[in-house]
Amino acid sequence: MDAHAAAALGAGIAAGLAALGASIGNGNVISKTVEGIARQPEAKATLQATMFIGVGLIEALPLLSWVLALLLMFTVK
Repeated sequence: MDAHAAAALGAGIAAGLAALGASIGNGNVISKTVEGIARQPEAKATLQATMFIGVGLIEALPLLSWVLALLLMFTVK
């Protein structure tokens, strides 16, 4: 296996695992937010704002992983 093929394989695995981790994290954050809203409906606005910030931070991981994967693929010769 040459270096370019190994880089492409590593990039795909890294991006896939980052997406898997982000989807699990998003599911946990959203389910706990819905649970909190069900327990305290008056705190809906605060919980939703915090949830959106958390989901945004969680989504940053796969985006960074994707960028690093592209850099890895296009810099290996």
